[in-house]
Amino acid sequence: MNVYIIYGHPNHNGLCYAALEMARKGFEDAGHQVRITDLYQDRDFDPVLRYEDPRELGGMIEDEDTRVYRENIAWANKLVFIYPIWWASMPALLKGFIDRVFCSGFAYNFKGVFPTGHWGDKSAWIIVVHDTPRILSQLIQRDYGRILQYQILRSMTGIKHVRRTEMAFTKRSTLEKRKRFLAKVYRIANQAR
Repeated sequence: MNVYIIYGHPNHNGLCYAALEMARKGFEDAGHQVRITDLYQDRDFDPVLRYEDPRELGGMIEDEDTRVYRENIAWANKLVFIYPIWWASMPALLKGFIDRVFCSGFAYNFKGVFPTGHWGDKSAWIIVVHDTPRILSQLIQRDYGRILQYQILRSMTGIKHVRRTEMAFTKRSTLEKRKRFLAKVYRIANQAR
């Protein structure tokens, strides 16, 4: 299986990065091919969507600046997103990646008013880390990886199988809880088919 991981956290010493390493190791130990884009280390990536004429949005599929990311997505059977939840949502850099790379003609098209996704043959996995108590993130807050899971990946791109794994309330988590989370990330990656 070909796995493309999009990592969206600037810290290489925290729990998100440890999750990235566990996922990579789990996939590779199972014999899968892995490519990684570390958005905060990729100095060539500009997350700002710019255009002079609204008609230019239709030509984003030809954008040379984002070609390598589209090639990685086309290559992959599984997309993996690893990021923290900040202000109840994904970091702006990851949102900019989606704005610029998941373009019409590549990720989806519209049939009338309804989107038709192009990635129905792919699966996805979202791994998020946040400091909100689990009960609040499930009952009160609305995003926490759900917008990427349901609106973007399922509804717009057509990916039917999207898994989400989260580590909630990291500030109050124990070392044992963090180890269990990382072991779970490894196990899911290692058993992926």
